Amino acid sequence: MMAPARDPTFKPKLSQTESKAEAASRIAKSLIKQEAALREAKTARLREARLAKEAAEHAVDTSAPKPPRTRRKP
Repeated sequence: MMAPARDPTFKPKLSQTESKAEAASRIAKSLIKQEAALREAKTARLREARLAKEAAEHAVDTSAPKPPRTRRKP
């Protein structure tokens, strides 16, 4: 037997505690999404800064060659 199709016009009414829990859950999920977006933006910003710093350090390292090592006499 087929399950009856769900019609959005006939939603069951939530009790007061269920509606409060639903509101709290919805708010918590939105806060979690906002925090995740901020964290991802910060991570991207820090990654770009790190890559720029590494590129600058690499450019300095390749422009100044290291002096040759002298061997110690035994």
